[in-house]
Amino acid sequence: MHIDTFTLGDKPVNRLGYGAMQLAGPGVFGPPKDSAQATAVLRQALEAGVNHIDTSDFYGPHHTNKLIKAALHPYPERLCIVTKVGARRDDKGAWLPAFSRQQLIDAVHDNLRHLGLEQLDVVNLRAMFDTHGPAEGDLEAPFSVLAELKEQGLIKHLGLSNVTPRQVADMRRIAPIVCVQNHYNLAHRSDDALIDILASDNIAYVPYFPLGGFSPLQSSTLSEVAGSLGATPMQVALAWLLKRSPNMLAIPGTSSVGHLAENLAAAHLVLPAEAMTRLHEIGA
Repeated sequence: MHIDTFTLGDKPVNRLGYGAMQLAGPGVFGPPKDSAQATAVLRQALEAGVNHIDTSDFYGPHHTNKLIKAALHPYPERLCIVTKVGARRDDKGAWLPAFSRQQLIDAVHDNLRHLGLEQLDVVNLRAMFDTHGPAEGDLEAPFSVLAELKEQGLIKHLGLSNVTPRQVADMRRIAPIVCVQNHYNLAHRSDDALIDILASDNIAYVPYFPLGGFSPLQSSTLSEVAGSLGATPMQVALAWLLKRSPNMLAIPGTSSVGHLAENLAAAHLVLPAEAMTRLHEIGA
């Protein structure tokens, strides 16, 4: 795979990466259905040129990070592994806030241990004021804990997830950030202005649910454009993201080697200006 790069923290990464969430069991809970297949997906991703993997110890919980370590450790120097803290799972798989000082410290150490690292490349603080999307709330105390852990050398770089533009601005006064990870795709475009602000400051924007999440994107326009280009709708949706802004780092996830190859092929898809105009109107 060849695609232009963007510097994430201190590592230039290909702008089409891999999100490891789907490697856990149903509902991102429990072990994978097929550990051998999950291992194959991870190894194939690296062989294909992926050098940005997004994960978290609350995927599983723990199963996804342990799988990454088993499949890929020792890691190549070029690989950037991004994780996130601020949430936990109960015994039924519910997503709960984990914002206390000790919970955040424990989460960072759990990520280090389960990934087999002495220092984490990037740690995102995942806001949990609303599990379904960004909501205003004070992140100063939890983000300051992560800034302390960065000063201690346990974390190289910090980021934010599920946050509002105001929270981004407020946290940047506490410590530098290298990325923002929010829900964004062809049809869900509430962060358009934020993306442009971050691009002007060379901060990465990492859209989660880039293909619609648990309910895949559906659009007659998207299907028509894909048909005209001999591509799949999901490939077009990924190509649109990459063309949307130079700071966009897409991390589509899958537990299938075949689907992985299909996603990565989007890096080579050229979208004509007319196609971009039609696609842009979907979420306008």
